[in-house]
Amino acid sequence: MIHLRSIMGKLTFIAAFCFFVLFSNQSFSQDGKALFSQNCASCHAINKDLTGPALAGVEDRWPDKKMLYSWIKNNQAVIKSGYPYAVDLYNKWNKTQMNLFTSLPDKDIDAILGYIKVEGSKPAVDPNKPVPGGVVAEEGDNTLLFGILTLILAIVAFVLLQVNANLKKLADDKEGIPATEPVPVWRNKVYIMFATLVLFTIGGYYTVMGAIGLGRSQDYQPEQPIFYSHKVHAGTNQISCLYCHGGAQESKHANIPSVNVCMNCHMAINEYKGEALYTAEGEEVNGTNEIKKLYKYAGYEEGKPWDATKAKPVEWVKIHSLPDHVYFNHSQHVAVGKVQCQTCHGEITKMNEVYQFADLSMGWCINCHRETKVQFADNGFYSIYEKYHEDMKNGTMDSVTVANIGGTECQKCHY
Repeated sequence: MIHLRSIMGKLTFIAAFCFFVLFSNQSFSQDGKALFSQNCASCHAINKDLTGPALAGVEDRWPDKKMLYSWIKNNQAVIKSGYPYAVDLYNKWNKTQMNLFTSLPDKDIDAILGYIKVEGSKPAVDPNKPVPGGVVAEEGDNTLLFGILTLILAIVAFVLLQVNANLKKLADDKEGIPATEPVPVWRNKVYIMFATLVLFTIGGYYTVMGAIGLGRSQDYQPEQPIFYSHKVHAGTNQISCLYCHGGAQESKHANIPSVNVCMNCHMAINEYKGEALYTAEGEEVNGTNEIKKLYKYAGYEEGKPWDATKAKPVEWVKIHSLPDHVYFNHSQHVAVGKVQCQTCHGEITKMNEVYQFADLSMGWCINCHRETKVQFADNGFYSIYEKYHEDMKNGTMDSVTVANIGGTECQKCHY
């Protein structure tokens, strides 16, 4: 019996160890993806150039991995050091400065690079290209595979325990040792304990992850009453974001443009002649019909003078929402902080249908405040921070982050 318990204990440990290894690998992959989304995705993609170069194969392109880490943390310092590859890269991309990530730990960089390596090895997929059946190809997820492997290991462990018990019984019968009545599985304390631990671990993980995700709507992409393509307007036609969302520069709210703003252009543009438009499900959209929908909301009949009093607001579905207890001011970020729209909203100029790019969690905002440099030069808003100005002149500080000026204090966003 002691021998059986010893074997059972070892097998239980092996099964649990395999489970947690697989579980931790999946968590590491998820961490890399989350870190990439928080720190890199506003300017970089894996397999295509955006504001910065595509990151697939980035480790192979850098001759010295230590310099790659230094570049990620403080690219300006690496450029000033005269490192040839860094200088060439800087010049090739029109001397666009990358954000500083001086406080990003090496383990987080390793997680990001690991995620890039895995995703970079996959064939590139065009998210706007329709596929048969109207289903858009989704990013691979190994959760099911890991779950199946864990289940297989558990079954193998259980079978081995049963084989061991039968062999022990045969050996006892041969030696004349009286056989003891086996304990049923549902009454075996070891089995019950192991099952309880597994259920508690899995249940606890999903409970915690579910609680963390309450109120978050990352990737939320509702169907709108009119198919409005930011790719066509802000991308192809280069219409400034502030033309439609003027409040982003002057007030707390970015604001949704009224119908008359749309009609400033569409009084003359009544037909769509651009490239084919597709929904997220891969269905082709008739752009001209969508303009007709706008006319219906505006109360406009082609060929007749427009009576704006007949217009009614378009019932757009709100995508980006913050909790009521959170204060966020668009003008403070856009006008004072010089933050680009893409930082929070992703590559909006390439979206036919807008979705929520970032999770907009407190951790995501705090991380941005810790890493984002404040633009002190010629910015009267920051003239009161005399000490930091002196430190910058004396060379004591090379940059000032939002966190330095109180951007991580609770009362900044919650009061």
